[in-house]
Amino acid sequence: MSSRRSRSRQSGASRISDDQIVDLISNLQQLIPEIRNMRSNQVSAQKVLQETCNYIRRLQREVYDLSDRLSDLLDSIDADSAQAAVIRSLLM
Repeated sequence: MSSRRSRSRQSGASRISDDQIVDLISNLQQLIPEIRNMRSNQVSAQKVLQETCNYIRRLQREVYDLSDRLSDLLDSIDADSAQAAVIRSLLM
C-alpha cells in the first residue's frame, strides 16, 4: 500500500495540499544560501530538500566546532578572570 493511501486512511489525519508543499519548498529554497538565487522553476523539490539537509548538517558541524572552541577557551582562562566573567555573561 502506498504511503499516500495509508496516510489518507488514518482517522483524524490532516492532509497537506500540493499548494502547501510547493509553498514550503519555496520557503526552504529562500533559506538555503546555495539555492536562494536560483529561479524556483529550475530547482526541483528533491534538490531543495537535499540542499536543506546538507545545510543543516553543515550548521550542526559549525555548532559542534564552536562549542569545542569555546570549551577550549574556557579551559585556558582563569575562572575568576574578567574574560571568564564576560564569557559567562554572554552565555546566560
